[in-house]
Amino acid sequence: MTSALAPGRPAGRRPATRRTLLRLHRPALLAWTAFVLLVAGALLWVHQSAAPRDRACATRWCAYSYTAFTDTGNVMNFLGDALCYAPCAVAAWAGAALIGRELESGTARLVWTQAVTPARWLTAKLTAAALPLLAGSALLALVFGQVWSADQDVLVTNWTWDRVFVPRGPLLPALVLFALAAGALAGLALRRALPALAVAGAAALVLRMCLRDLWQPLRGPRTGFWPLHLAATGMVLALAAAVTTAAYAVLRRRAA
Repeated sequence: MTSALAPGRPAGRRPATRRTLLRLHRPALLAWTAFVLLVAGALLWVHQSAAPRDRACATRWCAYSYTAFTDTGNVMNFLGDALCYAPCAVAAWAGAALIGRELESGTARLVWTQAVTPARWLTAKLTAAALPLLAGSALLALVFGQVWSADQDVLVTNWTWDRVFVPRGPLLPALVLFALAAGALAGLALRRALPALAVAGAAALVLRMCLRDLWQPLRGPRTGFWPLHLAATGMVLALAAAVTTAAYAVLRRRAA
């Protein structure tokens, strides 16, 4: 039994590391969970209540009073925009709280001198963050896509708009992964929480704003939502992989 354990490495170290990471970033996890539940609930309200109400009003006289917060199109557009910019918040958090703060305080180097190597430290952090982020963003993309497809007859919208194109499929989780990687790279490169927050958030924002310029040239060889969406998703995943590779390269130099 003892031969199966790595020499000099206490048993249960990795589960303890995961528990420590979850406890350390519990507020961020709770905030992300609340965001996912709030947006998913609003999308279900659109599908279950607002869209049927608008269809009923289209066939007969309706005295319902609309406001900016109850108009179906406004709510759906707001939710789409919120999902488009959510990766910017993820990048800012990853750069400041997940990586930058620990390097600035010296906590990371203290951990590296113990049983956890720098590469394993970064892998544990990225994995612990990526799992809930991917699960939540994938759920929101699925719900958004289903609601938009089912209720687009009462929505003043088009799939070519960014607020629909981005959150309607796997492009949203891909952007979240890029944001996480960008935050990690900024934190490792700058080693200070606030500058890493600003740089990582700006990088995610620039990609978000330039996203249309990235996938627009693909409209020649590809037509329709899914060919373009999947091609854009592949491009963002490639960027995320490149940024992650750069983060590990910077880590090796910092830890040397």
